[in-house]
Amino acid sequence: MVVDNTDPVKPESGMGMRHVIIFLLFLSTVTSYATRVSMSLAIVAMTKPNDYGFPVFSWEQTIRDTILSSFFWGYIVLQIPSGVLAGRFGGKYLVFASMIVTGIVNLFTPMLATKGDWIAVCACRILMGLAQGMLYPSVHGLIGAWAPLTERSRMGTIVYSGSQLGTIIEMVVAGWLSDSKFGWPAVFYVAGVTCLGWAVLWIIFGDSTPSTSRWISKEERKFIELNNGTMDASDKKAMSTPWKGIWTNLPFWAILLAHCGQSLGFWTLLTEMPSYMDKVLGVSIKDNGILSALPYAAMFILSFIFSWASDFLVNRNMLTRGTARKVFNTIGFWGPAAALVALSYIPAGHISLAVAMLTVTVGLNGAHYSGFLISHIDLSPNFASTLMGFTNAFGNVFSIMAPLSVSLVVKDETSGAEWRKVFFLSVAFYFLSNLFFILFFSGEVQKWNEPRTKITLEEGVKEKEEKRNEKEIADQK
Repeated sequence: MVVDNTDPVKPESGMGMRHVIIFLLFLSTVTSYATRVSMSLAIVAMTKPNDYGFPVFSWEQTIRDTILSSFFWGYIVLQIPSGVLAGRFGGKYLVFASMIVTGIVNLFTPMLATKGDWIAVCACRILMGLAQGMLYPSVHGLIGAWAPLTERSRMGTIVYSGSQLGTIIEMVVAGWLSDSKFGWPAVFYVAGVTCLGWAVLWIIFGDSTPSTSRWISKEERKFIELNNGTMDASDKKAMSTPWKGIWTNLPFWAILLAHCGQSLGFWTLLTEMPSYMDKVLGVSIKDNGILSALPYAAMFILSFIFSWASDFLVNRNMLTRGTARKVFNTIGFWGPAAALVALSYIPAGHISLAVAMLTVTVGLNGAHYSGFLISHIDLSPNFASTLMGFTNAFGNVFSIMAPLSVSLVVKDETSGAEWRKVFFLSVAFYFLSNLFFILFFSGEVQKWNEPRTKITLEEGVKEKEEKRNEKEIADQK
């Protein structure tokens, strides 16, 4: 059953169960991203002598790179299958499984590293990648089920901004643990326990939809169901995925290309910018925790400002939802593209200017949360998980390409001209993918989102109430 939500009802005031769910999903992205970043920091301590008797590994740079990239080998595999499963059966147990496996793998990583060396570590990272491949598609479907139209940009941004906070926290915590008496194994133990702790909270309070939650009030459930455009879980199970409608849909392709452009540009910055600033500009950003975290702190903070502005403009009817997505995606893509061009021409020695420009580049990219990243739900609330599975899978292929492009193009790491070619590649992807997004994205729910005949708002309310009453009578018996 589908409800026509073109005229949203008045929001439910105060804090509700939807805010608890969104907060838990936010913590899931904080924790999952922290576990991704942890190896980048721990591997330094794992290969450096220490005063506390912890194992030291003599891994060459090629082995280190293999370990760091192995996460993505597994990460791509389950994106599409988990998106389809989450779309049909809900994301509660897929998210739970993702975090449980991530937690267990982290707890066993120190022991397996000692016994199986780098091959065992790669196996752990691949398994963790497989598990986390289920996370984002499932989370996207959960946002679609729990976030009302009037709060969608803010709630989506809250959840996905956790990736930046997780990165910032891990830069501080993992570095401190690695240099302390607890040593590098503590990095993985803390990550493992945190994941398992989150899983306990989720299995108690988490649910795939408002209709299956035992904690939600009737009023809030009614408000969400009339304002998010999704079907009941029972209806979704019987609904086939409209593959033809999806793959022949230009707005979907606009999201897909935007996701690829974002992945290449962002991961080029994340993985290669420290080397560029060190070798070309003479800024040892790796050795300065504040400089390392500053760009991501800016992205974290600005993402909330952008999301609030997006919802404000849409809810006040100043912009349509589709136009708002295009505006903020342009800020998140063309803003960093312009800043990246400027950064690539900064002369060596201008540390303050270089760090400021890098902060602007990464910070403006926070607008993409209110751009393409939440727009899967705009096109199809019922199949948002499936759409996210596809775009995230293809996007992460470009994440892997980011460091490869550097190794192919840059032969002299001290040459600004050679690095400029790499940055211009990212700029080109940012520019062209966003141009396609501007031209072809639509903020309207697509016809293939609703395989059955749409019914009126009044009929939808009546049918939902009848089902609810029947269930309550059955439970009383």
